[in-house]
Amino acid sequence: MLGTCVVELVSTNNGQWRVPTAQLRQAAAAWNTVELDAFDLVRIGPFHPVPQQDRSAGTLRRWRQSISRELQSRNQADRQGSYKSEPPSHRAGVDWRRMLVERRRDGAERSWWLPRAVVRLLDAAEHAETRWLQAHLSTPATEESPRPMQPRATADGTPPATGEADPTVQLRPYAGELQGQLYSVLTRRPGMSRTVAGWVCAVCGTAPAAVLDHCHEHGYVRAPVCLSCNTLERPDHLYNNDIRVAGRYSRLFGTDTVDWLHHWHRCPGCRARTTLPLPHLAAWTAHTACRTLRPTHRQGRTRKPCGVLRVSWTGSQNTPRSCLLTVSVDFCPSGEHRILTRVPYREALGKFGTWLADTAPVIAADAGPERLDGLPPESRLVVADTSGEALALF
Repeated sequence: MLGTCVVELVSTNNGQWRVPTAQLRQAAAAWNTVELDAFDLVRIGPFHPVPQQDRSAGTLRRWRQSISRELQSRNQADRQGSYKSEPPSHRAGVDWRRMLVERRRDGAERSWWLPRAVVRLLDAAEHAETRWLQAHLSTPATEESPRPMQPRATADGTPPATGEADPTVQLRPYAGELQGQLYSVLTRRPGMSRTVAGWVCAVCGTAPAAVLDHCHEHGYVRAPVCLSCNTLERPDHLYNNDIRVAGRYSRLFGTDTVDWLHHWHRCPGCRARTTLPLPHLAAWTAHTACRTLRPTHRQGRTRKPCGVLRVSWTGSQNTPRSCLLTVSVDFCPSGEHRILTRVPYREALGKFGTWLADTAPVIAADAGPERLDGLPPESRLVVADTSGEALALF
């Protein structure tokens, strides 16, 4: 990768590597259009821990994760006195170390910043590299690839035979034994991991459960799930208040909607408020409620949605009229970082309630504001975006 261009390396007979001149000139022309303002900075970390996507073979580690891990490793080595100078680390041909700015807040907390033009370039390069992998790998295992819904457990409660489970182990179906319990309390119980491993995944009904999926907003346990299902439903965070709406949401809000709505509403807080956790509600708003606003481009005789949806938010969903969802599209020829719309949280909540009643009436009927008793009183604040004006993150 040179900037946003994929340049081929060709091995010659004498063991040297060469690059096609035309591709190199194309990359150089793209580089020359980049205007760098060293004072227009975007924070790239560290942020509070958020669920990260597991990466399978043939997929990429996000550049933010790579840089964060490298910087954290260096900081740990500095404290231990074992850090040694290493060659410059490049991402898409960018020597980010030369442009990295470190700041300290209140004399203690350190943050990392890069010029906005570099952030845009690295995001575009990551997108181009992912598209290249999808086009050239015969069986790409990416987050865009839909995974067919697995058959559920049989009538007698035993899961169908799969290659993942040990046939000698009898797994029991999950019947709501942990309903209404807080994740923070259950994880402190001894032997809980062995208890979880005795269930079959409550979503796909085939693989052994491995973790307790829980609601990060209200703290309640939803159900024991396998690693695959736990990874599938995680929001794809760029920042702690910004997610990219990937192709997997077509399944979560499309072919398998009722199954996932049932799973998410195992949380008493989400069920009582007839909503989803804020990142999931934001993804639903961008993917479903704002679908008609997404740019399209002609492809043959049809038109295909272009770019990648992204949604960010500021304020708190617990304070009326303070939380605002900003839906934009990245990597679109008509405007690389074009803002589509801004939706107040309460408006998104109303649209979701209407959609829920039409899509899953049984789940909607089980929800309602009369069930608020006993929910945690704490508000979970949303960290405001600090990277620029008008809620723009790039």
